[in-house]
Formats: sequence, C-alpha cells, structure tokens
Amino acid sequence: MKIEEKEYSSEFDLKIWKRLLPFFKPFYKTFAIVLFFNLVCALIDIMLPLFQRYAVDEFIEAGTVEHIWRFAAVYGVVILIQSLSVIVFTRGSTRIELNLLRDMRFACFKHLQTLSFSYYNVTPVGYILARVMSDTGRISGLIAWNLVDILWALTYVIGVLIAMSFLNFKLALWVILIVPFIVFLTGYFQKRILHWNRRIRKQNSKITSAYNEGIMGAKTSKTLVIEGKNTREFREVTADMRMSGIRGARLNAVYISLIVLFGSVATAIILKNGGMMVLDHALEIGTLSAFTAYAVNLFEPIQQIARNLSELISAQANIERVMGLLDEEPQIRDTKEVTETYGDVFEPKTENFEPIRGEIEFEHVSFKYPDGNEYILKDFNLKVPAGTTVAIVGETGAGKSTIVNLVCRFFEPTKGRILIDGRDYRERSQLWLHSHIGYVLQNPHLFSGSVMENIRYGRLEATDEEVKAAAARVSADKVVRHLEQGWNSDVGEGGDSLSTGEKQLVSFARAVLADPAIFILDEATASIDTETEQLIQEAVDYLLQDRTSFIIAHRLSTIRQADIILVVQDGDIIERGSHEELMAQRGHYYDLYTHQSEKNWKKIPLRIHRKFSEKSV
Repeated sequence: MKIEEKEYSSEFDLKIWKRLLPFFKPFYKTFAIVLFFNLVCALIDIMLPLFQRYAVDEFIEAGTVEHIWRFAAVYGVVILIQSLSVIVFTRGSTRIELNLLRDMRFACFKHLQTLSFSYYNVTPVGYILARVMSDTGRISGLIAWNLVDILWALTYVIGVLIAMSFLNFKLALWVILIVPFIVFLTGYFQKRILHWNRRIRKQNSKITSAYNEGIMGAKTSKTLVIEGKNTREFREVTADMRMSGIRGARLNAVYISLIVLFGSVATAIILKNGGMMVLDHALEIGTLSAFTAYAVNLFEPIQQIARNLSELISAQANIERVMGLLDEEPQIRDTKEVTETYGDVFEPKTENFEPIRGEIEFEHVSFKYPDGNEYILKDFNLKVPAGTTVAIVGETGAGKSTIVNLVCRFFEPTKGRILIDGRDYRERSQLWLHSHIGYVLQNPHLFSGSVMENIRYGRLEATDEEVKAAAARVSADKVVRHLEQGWNSDVGEGGDSLSTGEKQLVSFARAVLADPAIFILDEATASIDTETEQLIQEAVDYLLQDRTSFIIAHRLSTIRQADIILVVQDGDIIERGSHEELMAQRGHYYDLYTHQSEKNWKKIPLRIHRKFSEKSV
C-alpha cells in the first residue's frame, strides 16, 4: 500500500509551535531553571579566555608565580560553578525531554483509542507508529536540547564580540567583517541540507511502514514465496533514503569545510595583525592569546545556531504530523447530551447504563463507507426480536460484515436509523452498547499476557474462579491443560503461541465472562480442525442461549439451527427465512448449500463413501 506523505510548510510558523504549549506548560519552571544555568555556562565560556589573558600577562610575561594560588583558586571556583551548572541544566533538559515524550505519546495513544474503524481502514500502521514514536521523540529532543543550545550559542557569540571589541576594536573588526560571510554560507547550505533531511525523514516513515508490513505479513510472504519481491521493494525504499543521506552529507561536508576555512582565515588574520601589534608594543601578548581563543571558538556557535534553527524549522513537519493525528475526528461520536448522561470511554457513568434486552431493528438503513462512493446497503430493513439467532450468508463483499459492524456501531448508517430496544442507538453511548456485546472473529486478537489475563478482559473485576468457570463452559480449559504454565502461560504477541482454534476458544471464554446481551460470531468456524470445530460448535450453542446473536459463517452447515437466515447480495436481502424454508424455496441459498455440501462430500475418502453406500443398501 503506497501512501504519499503530505508536504509541510518550510517556513517558520509560530502558530504551529503554539500547539505544543499545553504539553510544555507543566515544565516552564524547569525550563526557566535550565535557561538560567545555561546562561551561566555561556558567560563562564566567555570569561575563560580572559583568565588565559591574565595568566599570560601576569605570570608568563612577568616571569613570576606570585599570587598564582589565588588565581588558581578563583579559576577553580569558576570551573566548579560551570560544572554544577552543566549538571543542573542537563538534568533539567533530560527531565523536560522525557516528560514531554511521555505526555505526547500518552495523548496520541489515548486519542487513537477514540478513533473510528474508518481511520484504521485507510491509515497504515507504520505511519501511525512513525508519528507516535519517531515524531514525538524528535519534538521532545529539539525542545529540551536544541532551544537551549541556541540560547547558549547566541549568548556566547554576542558576548565574545562585545569582549573582543572592548579588548581591541580594530582587531575585533577583522573578525566582525568575516561573520556576514559565515552567515550567508550558513543560510545557503542549511536550506539545501534541510531539504535532504526532510527527504530522509519522509523515507524513514515509509521504511517504518514497510518494516511493519513485512513483519506482520511474514507468514503470508513465506507461503506465497514472495520474499524476493518484498526484498526488492524494500531495497528501492532504502536506496532512496541512502541517496538522500549521501547528498545531504556531501553538502554538510562542504559547508563544514568552508566554515573551518573561514575560521582559520580569521585566526590567521588575528595572528598576523595581532602579532605585528605585539611587536609594536600596541597590544599585550595575553590579549592576543585571548583574541586567538575567541576567533577559534567563535564560528562553531554560529554554525550551531544555523543548524539548530534549521532543525527547528524542519521539526514543524513533525509537529504538524503529531497534531494532525491528535486533530483526527472520530467518525462515530456521542452527542454532548449523551456524554453528560453516560460518560465517555475513559470516564463512564455506568450507574446510568440501562439494561438491554437485545431487540434490534434496522429502519430504511443505507450505508456507504466514509472513503467510498457506492452504497454497501440500500434501504435495508430488518427487525430482530430479543433472543433471536440471525445467520447472514452471501458472497464476499455482499455486505455481511457491514451489517454486524452497524449493529455494533463501529459505523453508523448513512441514511436511516438502527433501534436497540425501541430507541435509536445514537441516543445512548457507544460504551453502553459495546459493554453489552460479545464479538468473536475468525482470527481473534489476543493481547500479550497470560491466558488468564486475556479471558479476564471480558470482565476486569472477575475473580480467578470466575475466569476458570467461564473457560470450562466453552471447553477453553482444555487449551490450558496442554500449556506448560497452565493459566499463566503467555499467549505471545497477538496470541501467536496458540492455534487459530485455541484463540477462538479463549475468545469464547472471554465472551462468556462478559455475559453479553448481543453476541456476534464472524466466520468463526473456518480454518480449524474437526475436533476443535466440534468444541467451538458446543461453545456457540452455549452462547446463543437467550441472546440476540448474529452469525456469519462460510460453512452453512453450522447455521442450520438459526432462527432466521438472511441471504445478502449486493447490499440487499434477497432471501430470508429458516433453513428449511429457504431449502424449500430452492433459491440462492439452496444453490449455495447444495454446492457446498457436494464439495464437502467429495472430500470424504472413497472407503467411507463405500461404507456409507453399503449401509444405505
């Protein structure tokens, strides 16, 4: 899936940076302390060549060491103050960086919990990870360190130019005249280096996405034998990043070389002119020594200012990406009045949750996906009494999953309405509905952790005995018996340590523990062995008792006992009725059922066919 990154502003925009204030506000006192001690460090850095000047003039030139211990003591105190200042501002900057990082990532993660399915349908996981992990890390690092570095560098440059002017203005003028050339070179190169750095970050986002897709789809890649194709595509993406990195590095190498050249020229001019002035007794050698130290160290901070400013401008793209994520609006939202009554997903007011019977009605429902143009359902009507088992069959793309997604309010009708117990379900909160639904997928998702912990997600306050009892009702305890550490066995990432059937049984146990009024079973009997299928069928039979249930299954033999079977084609219900009624109609369902039965019969070994035929005779 190829998605092009949005191009972001290349000009500094204060409005974008203001978006960070809510995250930065809790740490403004810490930041003020960091700035203060950073200024102390800058002032001491400016003072050090003056100590050098004093030592040369008073001790070396004078040929005496009288009072050197007093000088050493003062110098030692200054160095100690600088060292303590470095420790304080380093600790402060580290604290700001880590706390900002934590708060931004938490805000992103929390917001992602509120987004609707439609966002995840169109947004690759790799791009989300790049924003939550890489972008937030870069923003927090720049604020905590780069802003501080800019302040130090500005203070140092201004302080050095002032100190040089006081020491000897004519000699300082030579250095001041070179500064504009340095500024011009910096602006010219940094703009171009910034361009390639942007390209690198864009490619990095694509590489993150490719890594995620490659890891998540590793099994599929091996079964399709497309490792070579994946490697070629990944090599193309990394080759683009490599080329961008090389071009940026070349420009940076030329830029640094020119800065070093101008710095050396400035030092040479000071040594030449300053040396002549020393010989003419117009300048003390200690002053020349201080000038030389200033000249050598002056241009690195100028380069640092330019580099950090470029990084800050570049970081606007990171801020815009993170804020773009936080600005994403959920497609499905409760109204203000509903939230006031029922709360939200993070602060639910469960005391206001009404019990649910499970009567569901579709009234003239039409639906199309937010990113689609065609209607999946058109003027769909259906009334499901409480406790009814509804089976939905049809070809891929007919609208089967859409119906249950609408029931669960993962999506809302484009037109029409859905009633739960006689009321439009938008009049009550999503959490109210979701807390009464049990959903089991064909390939259920389990969270990293133990079997016990995964079942307990059905009802977090459940005791160990209740968890085990729920598992026993659907034979999930048989899964535990085969695991080395029993109930405390880790299921692995996504439940990969368990088979598909075992994951389904754990999901059934989770649903039993939740005791939902509405049960959704989405193609949960496919891709499993016969023995596990029997266990799952028994679990399904248990869960269907006294619950409104929707079942989607490719194996039509599993839905014969459903109260009503809906045959969906192109968003319309073309047939409805019980299994016996639909078979008697000899319509589309009859064709699907007989065709599937014939296919299953052909899979039976010949010896069993003969055995069955003999018994029939």
